[in-house]
Amino acid sequence: MPTIREIMSTAESGIRFASKLAPKISYSVKDDAVPIAGSISTAYRRLNLLENLGLATVYRSQFQINRAARQPMHILEKLIPSLIALKNARRFGRRYHISDINFVKNNLPDESFITLDYRAWDVTKFQTPLDLYVYVTDIEKTAKFLKNNDFSEGTKGHIVLLQKHSDIKNDIEQVYLDCIAKGGRSILDAIAIELKYGEQFDIKGRFNIQDILKVQDDMQTTS
Repeated sequence: MPTIREIMSTAESGIRFASKLAPKISYSVKDDAVPIAGSISTAYRRLNLLENLGLATVYRSQFQINRAARQPMHILEKLIPSLIALKNARRFGRRYHISDINFVKNNLPDESFITLDYRAWDVTKFQTPLDLYVYVTDIEKTAKFLKNNDFSEGTKGHIVLLQKHSDIKNDIEQVYLDCIAKGGRSILDAIAIELKYGEQFDIKGRFNIQDILKVQDDMQTTS
């Protein structure tokens, strides 16, 4: 398995490419990527590097960029384990409502670790959680357990299994990094975690000032 440094080295040209894109929700390969990459073939090579890390999603001639790709390189290096875990996540559902969440919470292996969205909610009470993301030591064993209890694997379930990549020494920091790596609404959870617990970890992500102000305002309103 390649080291984090090797992964970063391989993905560096894709990350530099992403950093040159103007912030948008969706991009056109022809109109947005080619002017930066120089050719359509190079554009797709850059996007493939990003896709391999879960930093881009390509739909034929359109693509989206995970906001994590805009983090500084030293932060991205810390995000690699989270990005890989999220890229290889497996999703399960049974009744597709809160009972699925409660069942899994009550039947987790001892070595498991809950992260976004539910752990982020536990520590911030900021955003109502949607999915239960769980790090487990043995995904196959846990997946088999879920299937034996009538869960189905697919794309719509609210249970998401992640491969535990190492011993998690700082749980708040791990959830923080996972939120940044996930992107989307989880960025707001990351900001909320930093505002409440930033003194517990040294890593600090780079966030849009409008998002920071929004989270500050919302947290003051609900406190």
